Amino acid sequence: MTRRPCAIYAVGIICASLLIVGIGLVVAQVFRTFMLNRLKKEIVLVEGSRVFESWKSPPPPVYMEYFFFNFTNVDAFLEGAKPELKQVGPYTYREYRYKDNVSMLENDKKVSAYNYKSFVFLREKSVGDPAVDSIHTVNIPAWAVMNKVKGSFWKSSMVAIWMNSVGSGLFATRTVDELLWGYEDPLLARVSTSSPEVEKVFGLMYKKNGSHSGEFVYHTGKQNSLDYGRVETWKGESKLTFWTSNQSNSINGSDGSAFHPMLNKNERIYIFTPDLCRSIHMEFEKDVEVKGIPAYRFTPPRSVFASKEENPANEGFCVSPKECLGTGLLKVSPCRKGAPVVASFPHFYLGDNKYVAAIDGMSPKREHHQTFLDLNPTTGVIVRANKRAQINILINRISGFPKTRLLNDTIFPVMFINESVVIDDASAARVQKLLLIVTLVSNFPLFIVGLGVLMLAVFIVLLIRARKQKNEAKRTAVFTKPLYASSTEGDTSYSPVSDKEKEENGTYICLTPKGEPQA
Repeated sequence: MTRRPCAIYAVGIICASLLIVGIGLVVAQVFRTFMLNRLKKEIVLVEGSRVFESWKSPPPPVYMEYFFFNFTNVDAFLEGAKPELKQVGPYTYREYRYKDNVSMLENDKKVSAYNYKSFVFLREKSVGDPAVDSIHTVNIPAWAVMNKVKGSFWKSSMVAIWMNSVGSGLFATRTVDELLWGYEDPLLARVSTSSPEVEKVFGLMYKKNGSHSGEFVYHTGKQNSLDYGRVETWKGESKLTFWTSNQSNSINGSDGSAFHPMLNKNERIYIFTPDLCRSIHMEFEKDVEVKGIPAYRFTPPRSVFASKEENPANEGFCVSPKECLGTGLLKVSPCRKGAPVVASFPHFYLGDNKYVAAIDGMSPKREHHQTFLDLNPTTGVIVRANKRAQINILINRISGFPKTRLLNDTIFPVMFINESVVIDDASAARVQKLLLIVTLVSNFPLFIVGLGVLMLAVFIVLLIRARKQKNEAKRTAVFTKPLYASSTEGDTSYSPVSDKEKEENGTYICLTPKGEPQA
């Protein structure tokens, strides 16, 4: 056997081996399974893991934008006209988040922590100075007190007298700073003299700068990767007590800061939000890309804030049968000390049209008012997010308060927030590197198959060339055989010469015709 056939057989054996091994690995998904299992072990809320430190102190900058609605036709509204509001904002703050008092529990299966937030004003990203700019809006403390005492003739009469004595009306003008971070309200100060538990200071973000929202206990994902970041308890309780059904009081999902790896487009993402005093769900909307990182966009569907008629599961969020609001609204008074606070998406996005039509100045648009999360499906990392919510006050006729007698039931917008984050460049580079490793390792069997296909091509070329050379050799043999035959069967032949002739003629070879006698 020559070297050439040996080489061809060797290439064939290598080709077959690569194809068999590669296809087997692809079918069995050995490398992909190995990589994903390794990834699940890395993405756990345990000391020393890839994500633990960034979970405790998230590196990407978070921005909180506040938009207020300035009330421009108070007198006409009190006479029955539609309220006219003008949006003012944003007033932007850099939000710093970190988790403190972190403790591992149950052999690293769970972890407890307090979520702290602090805010620093950013003048260059804002429309004005919050200490100077004033907003004319609903007098929230007055409406809270009036709702608290309604139904009691004596208490209502007393509060009405107090409101007149301290000059507290249905609407008020306050600076942005006062509305956000607090001011001493004269009516609350008067009420606190007889009810010491009542706070004198009111602010939409009062006591929320540099504070926490209670202790959380999370699953680390060590036992089950699908439980990564899931909230087990809040303030020591595994269920809420604000609502009227077990389903509504359930604490589901994460707190919005962590999501399990290997996300699926068909699954629902659950988030527990203390600000709304409930859990909400989000569903896949579309594929997006942020800084070169592929992501799934999840967003709350209309059913989250749908009416009980549209979504019967939401009946448990009705404070009472008479206080069950329509689609797009959630009355959160049970966790706001009875204040008539109603939550919605900005400009009543995804809500009934009647709420939009009732206010001049509402213009819901998805690109400006939608809440969404862009999550990398492999790692569960948040690459971009916008949390948008609106605070409204329910104003209506309240017996015992003559100033409200001409008012219709109105969901009155006060402010909405836009809390946004985009992954920073350093974190994006780390995620891209990790995704590259996952892709290379997961697709390694495909490289083997590709190499096998390449070797198959080489094998085929070698076979073709070998066959061609073999055919050429056969053709050469056919043409050269008659030629050699004529030389042996011709008219001349070698004949020996005698010594005598050698002496006479010298040394030479004499060719004589074959068969003829020599002279």
